[in-house]
Amino acid sequence: MCGICGCSQPGKVNKLRPLNGQVHQHDHDHGHHHHDAERLVKVEQDLLSKNNAYAEQNRTYFRQHHIFTLNLVSSPGAGKTTLLVETIKALKDRFPIAVIEGDQQTEHDADRIRATGVPALQINTGRACHLDAHGIGHAIMELGVKANSLLAIENVGNLVCPSSFDLGEAHKVVVLSVTEGDDKPLKYPDMFHAADLMIINKTDLLPYVDFDVERCINYARQVNPGIQIIQLSSTKGDNFSAWTDWLEEHVKQEHQG
Repeated sequence: MCGICGCSQPGKVNKLRPLNGQVHQHDHDHGHHHHDAERLVKVEQDLLSKNNAYAEQNRTYFRQHHIFTLNLVSSPGAGKTTLLVETIKALKDRFPIAVIEGDQQTEHDADRIRATGVPALQINTGRACHLDAHGIGHAIMELGVKANSLLAIENVGNLVCPSSFDLGEAHKVVVLSVTEGDDKPLKYPDMFHAADLMIINKTDLLPYVDFDVERCINYARQVNPGIQIIQLSSTKGDNFSAWTDWLEEHVKQEHQG
């Protein structure tokens, strides 16, 4: 968790392992270890509690304005931005779309989204490894997200911390590329348990990589029996309509609600 590793506290190094990799060791007894552990758990609980309160505010706003909101999560390089670019091309004439981009640095991904003609706001998190609900609340006001629209939040590339941070979204969508390995759902179970939909991306590369699709699906359903799964290629367009059909149906339901 970020409250333990220190990534959400700029300028502070990991309390458990310094950045130079040297573990703090000496001979005398540490009577404060148990107290420190309890304090770190309390920090984590407080952090999540505050985030969840902001997330509920966001969720209420989204419902009131019929904004269907997705939180796209993945490891770096899984293809989230390309997926979004192709999604926007397919759907931007059917309903308004806006995007919030999360990265530690640069506006590269937001620039790619803006080139499609839809509004995008970049959040640079610095050392933090995820977006949080408070930042999203400010972003939707600054971006001016329209009512009856689709809002896609592309989270920082990371399969750990974003699993615990609710942003107020309707669904978490985890994107897994076939170049990453089919055992990711077991290695990072919290993320796949938190997601409602898993997209297996870059399927056009299956002939060239050692990736067992059925094994990956079985692993994902061990962690989350109810997870939905779509296999596609964002670059080649293979089965892309399964994803856009899923989106259109959910956007329609949100707008009618």
